[in-house]
Amino acid sequence: MLPVQQNIARRSMSTLLVWLERLKAVDLILFAAVIMAKLYLFSDFIGMSKFKMNDKDAIIELGALLLLCFWTLWLPARGRIIALIVLNVIVSFVLYADLIYFRYFQDLISVPVLLQLSQVDSLGGSIGTLLSWNDIVFFIDWIFIIPFAVYVIWLGRRDLRKANEHRRKSSVWLKTVVRIVLSALLFTVGTSFYFSNVNEAKRTWGQGIFVGNWWNLSIYNVTGSLGFHGYDVYRYVKQNYLDAATVTAEQSSEAKAWIEARGDLRGALEQDALFGAYAGSNVLMVQLEAFQNFMIGKSIGGQEITPNLNKLIGTSAYFSQFYHQTSQGRTSDADFAANCSMQPVMNGSVFVQYASHEFDCMPTTLKNNGYSTTVFHSYEGGFWNRNTMYNNMNYDKFYSLKHFNLDEKVGWALGDKSFFQQSMDVVSDQQKPFYSFMITLSSHHPYTMPDTEKKLDVGNLKGTIMGDYLQAAHYVDAALGELVDRMKAEGLWDNTIFVAYGDHDNSIKDWKLFENFLGKPLSGLEREMILKQVAMFVHLPRDEHAGTHANVSGQLDITPTVMHLLGISTADQFMAGTPMLTEQPAEGKKVVLRNGAFTDGTFFFMPSGDGVIGNGKCWNIAANAPGDMDACLGAAEEARTELYVSDQIVMSDLIKDFRKQAVAEAQAAITEGGEALDINGQKK
Repeated sequence: MLPVQQNIARRSMSTLLVWLERLKAVDLILFAAVIMAKLYLFSDFIGMSKFKMNDKDAIIELGALLLLCFWTLWLPARGRIIALIVLNVIVSFVLYADLIYFRYFQDLISVPVLLQLSQVDSLGGSIGTLLSWNDIVFFIDWIFIIPFAVYVIWLGRRDLRKANEHRRKSSVWLKTVVRIVLSALLFTVGTSFYFSNVNEAKRTWGQGIFVGNWWNLSIYNVTGSLGFHGYDVYRYVKQNYLDAATVTAEQSSEAKAWIEARGDLRGALEQDALFGAYAGSNVLMVQLEAFQNFMIGKSIGGQEITPNLNKLIGTSAYFSQFYHQTSQGRTSDADFAANCSMQPVMNGSVFVQYASHEFDCMPTTLKNNGYSTTVFHSYEGGFWNRNTMYNNMNYDKFYSLKHFNLDEKVGWALGDKSFFQQSMDVVSDQQKPFYSFMITLSSHHPYTMPDTEKKLDVGNLKGTIMGDYLQAAHYVDAALGELVDRMKAEGLWDNTIFVAYGDHDNSIKDWKLFENFLGKPLSGLEREMILKQVAMFVHLPRDEHAGTHANVSGQLDITPTVMHLLGISTADQFMAGTPMLTEQPAEGKKVVLRNGAFTDGTFFFMPSGDGVIGNGKCWNIAANAPGDMDACLGAAEEARTELYVSDQIVMSDLIKDFRKQAVAEAQAAITEGGEALDINGQKK
């Protein structure tokens, strides 16, 4: 910048600074106007009519905004301006992070997710596809306020002193009184605007929403964006510090009784003919990235999308009503649910927040029963805190990106074809029986496949994210076909329980693309079932129990199923799931989803945004229409109980307490001359 231009810019900023210093609180008014505009834009950008800002929402947001900034009036002019600019930057960043997160997860970012911020760099191309040029409006004011902040910090003090040299100075006492009065007024108005409206919602349409905490957007619908993040910080501190050790003896006892009842149910099923029918078999499990069920058996352009999985239906148990039970932890949630048979937490990831807690996970159980245990994922070992969590789950070895030769670059990292081949080089040589868990990556959002691997003719879906997704799924299916062929060639196919399941939905929210592919309009029920159902196959030695199994099941049922088939009792283990492959399908089985939805195969309950059970929808699946709500009320309460109990156990590390209690009780029962027990209840 030329000297003349520099002088003009400085004089302009100096004039503005003096003007803001003399006209008390004008800077705060400008700040409030700018942030309110951004809050309105955010509500508009998330594109859901029921979450767009109305007049009452605007009052709530303004109230929260005043509570955020009223204290800046205690500061002198320079300090107040700098504080407001810093608040502007923070709020703008949080709103934009919310927007990007919403576009991928249909939810708002929370403190546990922010603690995983180190993973954002790894999202790469996925984040790139979620950005829009329109987003620049969130930061356009920074073009002025950032240079102004620099000026205020470095030169503002001198210019203010010079401008006020000849002004009659008012007393410090008077200035203090004015600041206190103005800040108290803003605090009172902000409190009234915010809490009166939020409390009204809590008494009426939002009743119970802060108790259930089923969905962050439901809370946002009551509190607004600023209020949500304030509440989220409070919730995090309360859960992790204030209430971290406040589970009462009664609550712990109730949780123990509930989880033991599930163990009793699994124990009763040990009389089933399939219990132990495949004892000693190897176990190879594959978690398929974003692999949904709606593609199975479908074709496009005259080609089968999943020809190898379609072929497996003839030789494997295919579960046509299998549901993912993930939340914000996505892939890590699926891993946790499938291997540890407990519900993921609503906010963040168990892998990140509770990796040090005790769980009854499949690798540990199988290792204790003489199995070698390995896990494979061709990505950074620290992503989702896998290094720590897998160590706690007692895998013998975790093969992460550093262990693979990146000879086939597809999507995020190594292509699944090479991933399976390199993983099998290890599996083939490891001690038997083995449990090996492979986590694929090639079909990860945003589904960017090399042109050489785009083998499908997707017609008018070409160039859309759905077309790209189908190409990625077709590639993964081909990789699975090669994996199965190698297992057969090496003699593993007939002595291994092979499990393959999808981890979560594909994050495609444009339902017109689904309707285009499926060739029909979709009801609310059909959309929800498509969103929640993922592929699930279990191949047993000698191709036994092959065909389509229509009984409902979910990811929490995977570990109990494998243990059941191997004849390893889980009656005394702390798990929420039950076996899904038995001689006679269990009656009354329900699959509970993390948002409070559930299905028993006859009805599908969808919770409402306000958290009130009676305001949800009880869909009759056969009729594809909402049915009598009474049919779902009792089961909806049971679903909430499952989520509540699971959260208590996971977040408060109750399994450790349950085991200590069992040891103490057993020790007390030992007769005179008996032997002492260790922490696991074993004789020392």
